[in-house]
Amino acid sequence: MNTFCIAILSIALSVMAQFSLKTGMSGDGVQAMMAQPKSFMTLMHILMDKYVLGGFLLYGLGAVAWLGVLSQWEVSKAYPLAGLGFVLTLPIACLLGEQVSLSRVMGVALICAGVFLVGRS
Repeated sequence: MNTFCIAILSIALSVMAQFSLKTGMSGDGVQAMMAQPKSFMTLMHILMDKYVLGGFLLYGLGAVAWLGVLSQWEVSKAYPLAGLGFVLTLPIACLLGEQVSLSRVMGVALICAGVFLVGRS
């Protein structure tokens, strides 16, 4: 698999991790735990939520994939690609009913332009 594909995989895993963490933290069980007095057991219950745990697992897999990217590319070339996470997040957020303003869409377009320019260098 070429380095660009590994980078996209890593970014996609990070995006999936964000939505998994959001799902977990918004769930009734975690929300109920957040209303409890904070303790080590509260933290453990939150961390053991399947979506929160899954989000951390996805982040871990994304980090492992990112190591493959960093072994092949300079950080100054690789890291701007992380901005593509905004591009992947936007349509998913829309599908999930989140509010996406025109200024947010324009900001993502500017990020895309920056990633394109860095990629050509």
